[in-house]
Amino acid sequence: MASPPACSPLPELPERNCGYREVQYWDQRYQDAADSVPYEWFGDFSSFRALLEPELRPEDRILVLGCGNSALSYELFLGGFPDVTSVDYSSVVVAAMKVRYAHVPKLRWETMDVRALNFPSNSFDVVLEKGTLDALLSGERDPWTVSSDGVHTMDQVLSEVSRVLVPGGRFISLTSAAPHFRTRHYAQARYGWSLRHATYGSGFHFHLYLMHKGGDLSVTQMALGAQIFSPPSLLTSPCFLQDSDNEDFLSAIQL
Repeated sequence: MASPPACSPLPELPERNCGYREVQYWDQRYQDAADSVPYEWFGDFSSFRALLEPELRPEDRILVLGCGNSALSYELFLGGFPDVTSVDYSSVVVAAMKVRYAHVPKLRWETMDVRALNFPSNSFDVVLEKGTLDALLSGERDPWTVSSDGVHTMDQVLSEVSRVLVPGGRFISLTSAAPHFRTRHYAQARYGWSLRHATYGSGFHFHLYLMHKGGDLSVTQMALGAQIFSPPSLLTSPCFLQDSDNEDFLSAIQL
C-alpha cells in the first residue's frame, strides 16, 4: 500500500492487525488529521484515475465509504464530480475533514458505520470504497477461509451498498485483495449486480472491482460465490512457505 511522503511521520500501527477494525484505533490515529498529510491506501487518485473516470458521470451522486483522511473525495470534486458524500465511523476524522475542506462546502462529511448506512434506499449512483473492507477483514487469521463473523461483516456492508445504490448504479472497490480472495464475497446474486475486475499500479498491483446494479453474474462467478458458504475441505492440507530464496513458493500455493 502507498506510503505517505518522506517528510510525513509514519502513522502509529495497532498492536495487532485486528486493531484496524476498531474505531478507537482510528480516533487516536486521526487526532491531528486536519493538519496532517493525507494517507492514501492502495494508491492515490492518479494511480487508478484512468480506470475510475470512465465509470463516472458529472451528475453522479457519489458515496465514499470509510473516507479516512484520504484526499480522494476532494480529488473527485476537482475532477468534475462535485456531488460527493463521505462517511467514516471515526467522528474524529470526520470533524478533521470538515475543517480541512471547509472551503469546499459542497463536499459532505458524516459519521456513520458502513454496516448500517443512514441513507434511504436508492440514494446514490456510485458507491466507492478504498481499503475499508480490507480493514474490516484485518483480523482474519486465514484469508483462504474467512470466519463466519468475517463473512457476516462483509455481507452487512455489501447489502447496504446494494440497498443505497439506484438501479444501474455502480459499486467500485479498490483493494489489495486478489480475485481468489475477494470475488466470492462480491459474487452473491442477492446483491443484484454484475462483477468486473481490473488491476492498477506499477510494480505491486492493486485491484479494482466494478459492480453494476442490475447486471448478472456469470456462472463461474456464481460458483465462486457459493464457496464462501462451503466448509473447508478436509482433504486439503495447508502449505507453509519457507523463508528461503531458493523456495519455489508458487508451486506451494494451492489455488
